Amino acid sequence: MIYLDNSATTKPHKEVLNTFVQVNEMYYANPSSIHEAGVEANTLLMRAREQIANILNTEAKEVIFTAGGTESNNFAIFGTAKVSTHKGKHILTTAIEHPSVLQSVKRLAEEGYEVEYLSVDATGVISLDELHEKVRKDTILVSIMHVNNEMGAIQPIKEAAAIIHKQSRAVFHVDAVQSFGKLPISFNDDNGPDIISISGHKIHALKGSGVIAFRKHMTIAPHIVGGGQEFGLRSGTVAVPQAVALAKAARMAIETMPEKVQNYKKWSTDLHAFLRTFGGDIHLLSTEDGAPHILSFSVKDLKGEILINALQKRGVIVSTSSACSSKQTKTSHVVEALNINKAFTKGVLRLSFGAQTNDAHIEEFKTVFTQVMNELKGEIVV
Repeated sequence: MIYLDNSATTKPHKEVLNTFVQVNEMYYANPSSIHEAGVEANTLLMRAREQIANILNTEAKEVIFTAGGTESNNFAIFGTAKVSTHKGKHILTTAIEHPSVLQSVKRLAEEGYEVEYLSVDATGVISLDELHEKVRKDTILVSIMHVNNEMGAIQPIKEAAAIIHKQSRAVFHVDAVQSFGKLPISFNDDNGPDIISISGHKIHALKGSGVIAFRKHMTIAPHIVGGGQEFGLRSGTVAVPQAVALAKAARMAIETMPEKVQNYKKWSTDLHAFLRTFGGDIHLLSTEDGAPHILSFSVKDLKGEILINALQKRGVIVSTSSACSSKQTKTSHVVEALNINKAFTKGVLRLSFGAQTNDAHIEEFKTVFTQVMNELKGEIVV
């Protein structure tokens, strides 16, 4: 099987799985317990926290372990909004965010918050001029994803942060689920995010693991109340094995990032050129200066589900767009925001590379896709 759906989820690294099993077997005690076994488990947990903090250039106490990107995004948005009403109720986000962001701000709008959406151009990128116009003194939160999960558009995070921090006291949240380990993202720059969300299963760690991290100590409403774990912000017994495995995967992702990105760019360039050979039958949603690991395109007058099934029969796994919404029949909100020709709105395919993708996988995709296109377009397969 050729697996090219790594933006939906990745296969865990063997080293990460080994770490997860070992911690479960040897350090299974509750890290909140005061006996020796609990202290040992807590030591591992704190070490994992420090490793993530070092990568993001923040303090260990500013790293909270979660169950994944969706929870981290919910936490950032609701937690910030609930403690900021004395400053205002204005929230900004974009039209192409992940549903975990869009549904969160939608709920806040129903509760009386004012939510505005930044538009994107044909390449999926926001306008900094529009951001400048819409950020107000009563803006309390701006949430912008670093890399779009459906078509790989990269947002100008540093430039956006400069505008947000100059014009308001708003918290700037960045969903880095699709960028961490592929593009630089941290709290290094003075003008950067205030909150970052990360998901483990996008970087060859385990499903059910994630991080919300803060630039510095900030007031945010607790996400889950109870025993006061995770500095009182997310109560409940912490899943130490998942946290340690996530830290392991994060270190591996950062250490191998230069080599991986080089390969991703090579494959992306190759596939862009390949897809252009199909002429007017293909519309490229992704651009070559977008995220190197995501390539999204559409086939004219064909449904994505038909293409996926035809490719799958030949051993190639891709997706229509986001796995979070791929089972829905309506057109993706991201595709709608791009305003592409209606003949291409139903035939969207997304290829996404991971650490286990190789040259042979790309060549096999090209061969199989050519066969599928010939078959579905009614031509003779050579």
